[in-house]
Amino acid sequence: MATFKLNFKGLSCPLPIVKTSSEIRKGASGDIYEVTADDPGFEKDIAAWCNTTGNKLAGIAKTGKDITATITKK
Repeated sequence: MATFKLNFKGLSCPLPIVKTSSEIRKGASGDIYEVTADDPGFEKDIAAWCNTTGNKLAGIAKTGKDITATITKK
């Protein structure tokens, strides 16, 4: 099990989700991803993506405009 930090700040929808999906596909079950984006729709989009894919959204933290989602790969 490994932890990865992904920074997709400056990218607009749908790129943060597309890039998150691509990176998580490369990992192993149980890997943890801390994904940061500043797109205002990211929080809603990443929650929907996790629900659809079965990956676990462990939490969301906001710092200013930055939104960091912690995801555990299924």
